[in-house]
Amino acid sequence: MPDAAYAQELAALGRAHGLDAVGIAPAHPFERARRTLHERKAAGLHGGMAFTYKNPERSTDPGRAVRHARSVIVGARSYAAPWPDAPAGPQGRVARYAWRDHYAPLREALWVIARRLRADGHKAVPFADDNSMVDREAAWLAGIGWYGKNANLLLPGAGSWFVLGSVVTDAALPTNPEPVADGCGACRRCLDACPTGAIVAPGVIDANRCLAWVLQKPGAIPVELRAAAGDRIYGCDDCQEVCPPAQRAERVAPVGPQTGDVAHVALIGLLEATDDEILARHGRWYLADRDPRWLRRNALVALGNVGAVHDPAVAKVLHRYADGGDPVLAEHARWAAQQLDRRGSVAS
Repeated sequence: MPDAAYAQELAALGRAHGLDAVGIAPAHPFERARRTLHERKAAGLHGGMAFTYKNPERSTDPGRAVRHARSVIVGARSYAAPWPDAPAGPQGRVARYAWRDHYAPLREALWVIARRLRADGHKAVPFADDNSMVDREAAWLAGIGWYGKNANLLLPGAGSWFVLGSVVTDAALPTNPEPVADGCGACRRCLDACPTGAIVAPGVIDANRCLAWVLQKPGAIPVELRAAAGDRIYGCDDCQEVCPPAQRAERVAPVGPQTGDVAHVALIGLLEATDDEILARHGRWYLADRDPRWLRRNALVALGNVGAVHDPAVAKVLHRYADGGDPVLAEHARWAAQQLDRRGSVAS
């Protein structure tokens, strides 16, 4: 029977390979998370997203992932980093978690733990970013952090700049006895800072308005959300950037931006790139149906929000898309041109 010392060895293995926090939860069904998924979906707050909403019975039951599962070892890896300066020209902003592949080193660390368990005769399977598990609920049950009012998981003293993953195993490991106490108190900065008012109550997100999802889902971006999208083309960090624990973590981040990070994307370059070029540069991002048109759609909106009003290169690319054969992109290009005209009128 594995004891506390064995669990500590597994946690130490994970930390030695880059995990910032490790906890252990029991592998029983996540009843609270399952209930919440069904309630939010019934209320239409999921905004049509699939992910863990697609099959709540599966994504909230570790036993569906590994037969006879007894424990879930949860690992967190930080991606906190300060913003680099933006290059010249109109740029599209990318959320921090997507600057580089943070999940690859997370998976490597989880596999180290899984291989140790397997060597000791246990079943063990790592899961990360594959919708097999409601990762935040597993992490909360494992005592790693608490749910913030922006629905992210916050780690004590470290905030929410973390990717999460798990190792589901049939080893009966000692689990963390109690969840981490709420650390938000009366703070509501994330609710007030959301550019679209998507945090409709503490811990409740309306995905129909959340820019992190709006910029990923297919179809037209609702007109009323386009100006609020600003220069973003992938993800949104606003609710984390104003969070005091996340701000502190960002200031003391041990690793800053690295060579190859994609924090900004040249908007005109993106709109002039071929499908193959876009997929080669940004294919690891979630693109609905692997279709680059949705990134182009986002770039057109961003160009209308931040492009120079009298830049002939901006006017040329918008004109090309407005007269192009894709009705969705044409409509967004026309909106962007109207935005530039409006901004020019205000400036004059």
